[in-house]
Amino acid sequence: MTEPQAILSHLTLGVNDLERACRFYDAVLNELGITRGKTGKGFAGWGSSHAGDFFVTTPFDGKPATAGNGVSVSFLAPTRDAVDRFWHAAIAAGGVDAGAPGLRPHYHPNYYATYVLDVDGNKIAAVCHQAA
Repeated sequence: MTEPQAILSHLTLGVNDLERACRFYDAVLNELGITRGKTGKGFAGWGSSHAGDFFVTTPFDGKPATAGNGVSVSFLAPTRDAVDRFWHAAIAAGGVDAGAPGLRPHYHPNYYATYVLDVDGNKIAAVCHQAA
């Protein structure tokens, strides 16, 4: 039997008041032994992977956070080429481009990702954390 394969990069939830959300998640996640790894402009992350496995953020579009707005499910990609293929397959299957494949160095220097809206409008991503 093979070991389970990691498929998620991280989970992000939209919030309207970052400071209030940080206070809440610091308190509840501390009870699980999970500490905040990083706080930046409009976001905070908890966990171990690249300063967080779980993030809260104010929505990038500036609109209020609602169920779904500010939420993205990010799948871990083994290579940058896999990110590119993910984007092409998503568009071919009826998805909508929400961020073409490319580096997002504001997250970290090797953060290569793409974002798409699935056929129901859910924001999903493929992320490779490896250098080229």
